[in-house]
Amino acid sequence: MTADPGGTRLIDRLRPRPLDGNEVRLLQSGAEFFPALVAAIDAAVTEVRLETYIFADDPAGQRIAAALARAAERGVAVRLLIDGYGTRELPQAIAQQLERAGVQIEVYAPMGRWLTLDRERLRRLHRKQAAVDGRIAFVGGINVLDDLQDPNHGALEHPRLDYAVRLAGPVAASVHAAMGRLWAQVSVGRSPLRALGLERPRSEPARSEPPRGEPAGDAPPRDGPPRDDLPTEEPPTDRRRAPAGVRAMLVLRDNLANRRAIERAYLKALGGARREVLIANAYFFPGRRFRRALAEAARRGVRVRLLLQGRAEYMLPHLATQALYDPLLRAGVEIVEYHRSFLHAKVAVIDDWATVGSSNIDPFSLLLAREANVVVVDPAFAATLRERLLASMAEGGRAVLPEEHARRPWTRQLAGRFATLMLRLGVMVSGHRQRY
Repeated sequence: MTADPGGTRLIDRLRPRPLDGNEVRLLQSGAEFFPALVAAIDAAVTEVRLETYIFADDPAGQRIAAALARAAERGVAVRLLIDGYGTRELPQAIAQQLERAGVQIEVYAPMGRWLTLDRERLRRLHRKQAAVDGRIAFVGGINVLDDLQDPNHGALEHPRLDYAVRLAGPVAASVHAAMGRLWAQVSVGRSPLRALGLERPRSEPARSEPPRGEPAGDAPPRDGPPRDDLPTEEPPTDRRRAPAGVRAMLVLRDNLANRRAIERAYLKALGGARREVLIANAYFFPGRRFRRALAEAARRGVRVRLLLQGRAEYMLPHLATQALYDPLLRAGVEIVEYHRSFLHAKVAVIDDWATVGSSNIDPFSLLLAREANVVVVDPAFAATLRERLLASMAEGGRAVLPEEHARRPWTRQLAGRFATLMLRLGVMVSGHRQRY
């Protein structure tokens, strides 16, 4: 037997692989995402799981809260997991509505009064996922936040640009399993019985008869309690049906086994690009390897285009991103800034490979946060996402010309260098300076 010094066989088994037999539908911004999510919740029979970084008290938040409450009131097990920084406190009216209905609510890494530079406190839940009955799932970059409202900038004239996907098939089961594992990890320390589905939430009313489709008494939903040994990549499927649909996989980033999974997926796709690379990303501050992969693709004749924020949501990362433009432009990378509204997308099309998810291409997402992307290997889906991105670029984009960028005021250049230094200090705090 030959030696395997790097454990590469084990690593290959752990890495996600595309699975056949999926239905994948692209959803652009809240106008398409929220109606699809509400319809799935309203059709739920046994269980609804929802993870989000931000859960706002606005029209979108109230709409989703009402759907979750309706599901819980008819006996569906509903679990909501929010991040302790993105949503420091669930809005009181929404929290009361959900608790009265019997929705189980957990907070990922609750924050104290002050944000510290403690590495553990910087590791946030940035995923935006939902799973319904283990059959339907949603993954993307869209928070429970209205498209025409911004927490820092108020009302918007045009909707925020973002994407998600609606999934059915094996990859939806992967999402369901991953969400179950994280719920167990978060809740088990506070209430082991609740983590196993054996404890009734505080406000859940007692029921003498189980609703249709639910086991009697306080038994867990039909798929059982969340378990750490559930498969992520290859859940059981109905073998009576021949595989159909598209190839897709769930790619998670965490701080255990999947530290570089999303970045690695991007780098592999960039290394194999032959025709076109089209990336839309809200917060773009890639490491050396990622920048080198973009430049090398452009130099070998691949058309490489980046759609980035033109309307800055947060000035520091925006200035740091612009400070990276010069070498990319010199290498032949085309850069378009989106000015129509805020760009919040985290998507890419690389030939027939596409990804939609929550991960930015910056140190926070690639080194610290829990993220979730779906990778789709399908020419038709890639063409659909590409068409949507090109339409947005034509409608609200503005090309960055090398000569104009070089003539920007010296004060802007100095601000960009300062912002870059601050983000690099953040990388040092994360403990990943040598690998980014």
